[in-house]
Amino acid sequence: MLMCKDATRLMSMKRDRALTLRERLSLRFHLTMCSACRECDRQFGLLHQAGRHFEPPAEDHTAGH
Repeated sequence: MLMCKDATRLMSMKRDRALTLRERLSLRFHLTMCSACRECDRQFGLLHQAGRHFEPPAEDHTAGH
């Protein structure tokens, strides 16, 4: 079973890239057992959503053509 430190790392990484099957299964199993990490994952999700509101809009490459 993952330690909380490793689970937290995977929670963060899954926001940037797709986790491997092994990583996903390990994290899912850990989250079923650890309420603190479930809450942490929920908070990471909220922060990720909030951060998207502050991303600059995509550049319009068709302007001026």
